[in-house]
Amino acid sequence: MARTPLSTRRLLGLDRSGPPPARTGRGQPLNPWTIPNAIGFARLALLPVFLVVALSSGDGRSDTAAAIFCVIAGTDYLDGMVARVTGQYSRLGVLLDPLVDRLLVTSGVVVAWTFDLLPRWALALLVAREVAMLVLSEIALARGRDVEVRMLGRWAVWPTMFGLFLAMASTTWIAAAILFVGLVMTYATTALYLLDAFRPPSKRGRRPSTSP
Repeated sequence: MARTPLSTRRLLGLDRSGPPPARTGRGQPLNPWTIPNAIGFARLALLPVFLVVALSSGDGRSDTAAAIFCVIAGTDYLDGMVARVTGQYSRLGVLLDPLVDRLLVTSGVVVAWTFDLLPRWALALLVAREVAMLVLSEIALARGRDVEVRMLGRWAVWPTMFGLFLAMASTTWIAAAILFVGLVMTYATTALYLLDAFRPPSKRGRRPSTSP
């Protein structure tokens, strides 16, 4: 069967019309040996390196740690783009991408909290949101469904990660301001996911979440 032409919007993940790839659905084999998953594994392997460098910096501000954080965050969309170009979709890829994103945010929070780089109440709210998303994901899975993608959630990742990055790279107040924007967006998205988790399952196929 001929593959559907890949438009620029679909390549960038902006066009998500149509059903999700069959290989990403519940009950499908994980199929770890793909190029997109290799990118995900590389991102995952860099997380402990980031933590070691950042926590040994003395004040939490390290150009090397900030650069590693930036690489992990900046490749967030790369695995999805490669999957769309190569057609190498997998169930593991759908699960791995948001896991790495949450671990990256949590790692950034650990560093920012340890060295008091950002308001701790904001960091606590950010951690609470990540815990809430884990709970909602479990509820959704228990109800036999994946969490539907929300574009607001995909965009919310960027100010959250950028705020953490700026806090580690400089002393500017802009880092806290951007983090606040990310918090508002993530909590708005969480409210939408909460509705999705408790909404009766639909007979229509839903696209699995890649970055709540």
